Amino acid sequence: MESGDVIELGFFNRATIYRLKSQLNRPNTRSEWLCETGKEWEGTRIIFQLEPAASGTLLRFSHAGWKADTDYFVSCNTTWGELMFRLKSVAEGKGSGPLFLPGSMAY
Repeated sequence: MESGDVIELGFFNRATIYRLKSQLNRPNTRSEWLCETGKEWEGTRIIFQLEPAASGTLLRFSHAGWKADTDYFVSCNTTWGELMFRLKSVAEGKGSGPLFLPGSMAY
């Protein structure tokens, strides 16, 4: 991906769509995305930072720049945390388990 590329994340059968624009792409080290849509996501940044670690690679993830600590913020924070644990499980060769209830997310 190049800086300026755009992706969309669709949730709940695409009833909710977040448009993300690439702000920085350093392959194998860092990727930053600006959220351009979404009542509470707009203006936030999603950041993936990869660092060498003794046992492989460390992923540091952040969804930063929230305007307020609302109930929605808490829900998103919890969901991202669960997804990071599932990503870790898959990276370690274990199963991912179900991500969400059927029909709740579009991939």
